Amino acid sequence: MSNATHDHTVLQRIFGYQSYREGQKEIIDAALTGKDCLVVMPTGAGKSLCYQIPALIFDGLTLVISPLISLMKDQVDQLQANGVQAACINSGMTQEAFSQTWQALREQRIKLLYVSPERVLMSDFIDKLQSLPLALIAVDEAHCISQWGHDFRPEYARLGGLKSFFPHVPIMALTATADDVTRQEIALRLALQSPHAYLGSFDRPNIRYTLIEKHKPLLQLAQFLKPQPGQSGIIYCNSRKRVEQVAERLCAQNMRAAAYHAGMTTQDRASVQEAFQRDDIHIVVATVAFGMGINKPNVRFVVHYETPRNIESYYQETGRAGRDGLPAEALMFYDPSDIAWLHRCLQEKPEGPQKQVENHKLNAMKAFAEALTCRRLVLLNYFGEYRNKPCGNCDICIDPPTLFNATEQAQKALSCVYRVNQNFGVGYTIEVLRGMQNQRIKDYAHHKLSTFGLGKEFSQEYWLSIFRQLIHRGFLQQDIAQHSVLKLTQEARPLLRGEIALELAVPRPSAWVSTRTKTDRFEKRNYDKVLFVKLKKLRKSIADEDDIPPYIVFNDATLVEMAEILPTSQSEMLAVNGVGQRKLEKYGNVFLDKIEEHMISSLGYTKK
Repeated sequence: MSNATHDHTVLQRIFGYQSYREGQKEIIDAALTGKDCLVVMPTGAGKSLCYQIPALIFDGLTLVISPLISLMKDQVDQLQANGVQAACINSGMTQEAFSQTWQALREQRIKLLYVSPERVLMSDFIDKLQSLPLALIAVDEAHCISQWGHDFRPEYARLGGLKSFFPHVPIMALTATADDVTRQEIALRLALQSPHAYLGSFDRPNIRYTLIEKHKPLLQLAQFLKPQPGQSGIIYCNSRKRVEQVAERLCAQNMRAAAYHAGMTTQDRASVQEAFQRDDIHIVVATVAFGMGINKPNVRFVVHYETPRNIESYYQETGRAGRDGLPAEALMFYDPSDIAWLHRCLQEKPEGPQKQVENHKLNAMKAFAEALTCRRLVLLNYFGEYRNKPCGNCDICIDPPTLFNATEQAQKALSCVYRVNQNFGVGYTIEVLRGMQNQRIKDYAHHKLSTFGLGKEFSQEYWLSIFRQLIHRGFLQQDIAQHSVLKLTQEARPLLRGEIALELAVPRPSAWVSTRTKTDRFEKRNYDKVLFVKLKKLRKSIADEDDIPPYIVFNDATLVEMAEILPTSQSEMLAVNGVGQRKLEKYGNVFLDKIEEHMISSLGYTKK
């Protein structure tokens, strides 16, 4: 049997997929010929299969270098559920388990071994590896090896030494996010020899990107979550304090949520992650400490409560949503003061190339947040995937901003900044402009200013949008060193004098309003929603009994397909994507029984 035939057999029998996704076949073919590979594929595009299928075809062992114990364990659990001999070696193992794993390796009973970068370069580990028939080395999250990447890790940089120990073993480097300079450094540091490079599309069309101006974020978050009870989601915050505050508020609203940050004990973090993987809690509120180890396919939304530090992090974190290909939401609350805070943090770092890189990436993040063009185009263009056709699945495309002549509003806003002597921030200046009667304004005698109450016909939220747009357009700046007080720029003078006109976007209510439409192309699948819920409950009960996360039984996309085609036999069930031979044998009959039971009760179906 040829390798080409063999790999397709593995795809169907072991993993239960009828066809390859884009790029997988050419990468697998290159690996099977012994070539080094550099693979850039978005999260959820099927990177793991690119090395897992060759691993099952090669005679020897495939070594997978992965950054987190939780991620290794999850991959191994999924492989074992498909009948694959896989194992991991980590610091949490007992000596007995460690010895048993090495015995299995010596007896060639393991096809894939997952280890951390720290462990793989230990001299005694290298010695043991050299006694094994090593066929392939896969380096996951390979962007961590580059100082130009967004998540540089020194321990990854030492992996370049692997080629000297195993000069004839092909290496496959894989990552979801890497710009051109990062890709070049990955290849250089890992000493890849004329690698087969695959740069997949960064587009995740099933994710809807939405940004709203942060006004009352806890209220906005509640409005976003209200229409999707029980859905799995992640909410990212920039500080531990904010994480705990948001998690506490969600729990008080009877949502199954939990906090996750580096200040918690290892045991508590592991407990939260496991509960999330098993659908025992629905929402994790986390710092960036939570992320790389998440291999959960049914995350339906990712919320950035505050602005991320760079586009790579934003892209990778939003990529935790919709890994099963079903519709997902990526929502970001944006406030320029978040960017100002991140800039202050950056200024405390020592001067050097790394600081310059981080500053550049933060500025790119700011530009993305403030863009009035298709958000997906901004993301794709950033990664060098140049397109010019709007996506139709982001807030800008669905509800394009309407421009209006804002000269008068701008003059009122700028004049008020001037009248309060450029000594106050956005919030207070808006209070003066709207004519608010409070003690602070009276203490400063600002109720006597000519601009007091000039903007009373508009809401605080309306003026907040106007001020932010004036900042974005360069007519105002926030002085970070003086508590973000507003200052007029040189560009403000001709506008104040009436020498130029100005168009701005009509301010929108920033409370969450779902942007999904009845014509949403991702909602056209005609599957039985009631049956889908029944299959999810069945999956959860099986997973609890087997002590595994539900998606290891079947992911949501597989259940949707079952509810769509209504299989009534084992051969029909085997045609469902995600149902391989091992899972058919283990779970097929019980799911077929549930489908038949539903059809009898709701459709009047009688088995022939």
